[in-house]
Amino acid sequence: MRLVLLGLPGAGKGTVAETLVATYGAAHVSSGDLLRAAVADGTDLGVKAKAFMDAGDLVPDDLVVAMVVERLAADDCRAGFLLDGFPRTEVQAEALDAALAEHDASLDGVLYLAVDAEVVIGRLTARRTCADCGRVYNVVTLKPAVEGVCDACSGRLIVRPDDEPETVRQRIEVYGRQTMSLVTYYDDRGLLIRVDADTTVDAVRSAAVAAVAGLASAG
Repeated sequence: MRLVLLGLPGAGKGTVAETLVATYGAAHVSSGDLLRAAVADGTDLGVKAKAFMDAGDLVPDDLVVAMVVERLAADDCRAGFLLDGFPRTEVQAEALDAALAEHDASLDGVLYLAVDAEVVIGRLTARRTCADCGRVYNVVTLKPAVEGVCDACSGRLIVRPDDEPETVRQRIEVYGRQTMSLVTYYDDRGLLIRVDADTTVDAVRSAAVAAVAGLASAG
């Protein structure tokens, strides 16, 4: 299966991606992870991207597309992939379509985790992250055994800058401005599958697995 996962920050993309990868064996391709790894490894693309990041600018579409296309050529993507965080714009979506077409391939579907912005704000501002191992908790739905302490490594739980209320609102605004047009883009192509992400984690997981199962049976 060749899938794209769309949704606001905090919609549950990471959880759904983890579930789908475990269920269907597809490769999880996160553009954010790719970018950070390329910068850390000092690859040609990473060096170019870092120059923009250090200047506080967005990494140009052509560099992001090049990283993703390179990743999709890896052996583990032959059995299928789940794109998370890419594409973010119609330009990137069109570039992805073109890159897949060069290999006589196309997307099988696009899962859109539909969630109310206020729900997302509540989730993200309640999120706590271990400063040592990166494990994520939620003070409402996924509390650690000891308040402020990571169950896995006893590290200190912190609020990431990205999860501060004003930052969360800004992220949602940016997402709406840059990415929501992709919902229409893929809907017009008959690829969009809406999953209600306003509900519980287990319900969202089940709905996503059922949606992909439906795609597989249809194919």
